[in-house]
Amino acid sequence: MPTAATIRLQIEAKLARKIPSALTPVPRVIRPVVPTGVSEVDVLLAGGLPVGAITEMAGVESTGRTGIALSFLRHLVHAGRACAWVDVSDTLCPESAAEAGVDLARLLWVRCGVSKSQAKPSTEYKFSLPDRFFIPASIKKGLHGGGCGGHPRNEVKGLPDAVSGLLRPEAIAPRCAEPQHKIRAEREVFMPQPQAIATRSNLRMNPTKPWARIEQALRVTDLLLQAGGFSAIVLDMASIAPEYASRVPLSTWFRYRTAAERTQAVFLLLTQHSCAKSSSELLLRFQPGEARDNETTLFTGIEHRLQVERRRFAQEPTNVIPLRKPPHSVNAARWRSQSTWAGER
Repeated sequence: MPTAATIRLQIEAKLARKIPSALTPVPRVIRPVVPTGVSEVDVLLAGGLPVGAITEMAGVESTGRTGIALSFLRHLVHAGRACAWVDVSDTLCPESAAEAGVDLARLLWVRCGVSKSQAKPSTEYKFSLPDRFFIPASIKKGLHGGGCGGHPRNEVKGLPDAVSGLLRPEAIAPRCAEPQHKIRAEREVFMPQPQAIATRSNLRMNPTKPWARIEQALRVTDLLLQAGGFSAIVLDMASIAPEYASRVPLSTWFRYRTAAERTQAVFLLLTQHSCAKSSSELLLRFQPGEARDNETTLFTGIEHRLQVERRRFAQEPTNVIPLRKPPHSVNAARWRSQSTWAGER
């Protein structure tokens, strides 16, 4: 009599074309990850970015944050998944995203601070002169043979009155030989006007202000996380000054962390400085890159650097306590980006 394992193999062989490994249980992964597409970064992160958690990418501009995020989204959209990009400062270039391999049909791009009322109509300004400027002026008779004004003596008429009108009255007023008592003018006291307290309605009416755009982005991100259906959500606050980004309460990041864990979505936060604090599972600090010049006068790319500044689950849980100190783990990675004109020739 065949065993259960033999029967299972026979059934899977019959259903191999329709349902591969129909009866084989899927191995359970404690902390699933998604690769970023950059081999050096994936090796450093032991597979990629964590799923169902917040990953914070902090660093100054031109350090490779957007490149890593676009490379990560490219692998997700190629697998048929939907992603969202919440652009706080409206700095995402769709042409660059398409060039990086991101399928824009599967990417929801939310542009904050842009409304139809602010969009300027495309009007063409034409320069034209009235017809009276094309009619030649009548010839005037004068000392200079016509075409000019009258006598030069007449051109200075009224000049003293015009100059005296520019001077202060007390400067040209008649003076007395005896000293006169001067009356001091009262000093004007500036009274500041009471400033109106900024309310939510005022912020919504001014979408160009940084905090108004941040508030709009936070509401949109909350809706996307609560609705579900997105495998990755990128909150791009890279162009926002740290003094504005740090005003986001910690309860907001904790709520995002809980929603991402419930929907099993990868939440990427692009900032200049860390602001999610303990709510982020992974914090990557991007360092300024170095220019590559393999040739004498040709810029060929940038060598980027990043460092893992904080990782919540660095080691696999185990009950065995080692007697010796574990070796120091490498927490930095380097990778290179190549310019378009520096390819094979």
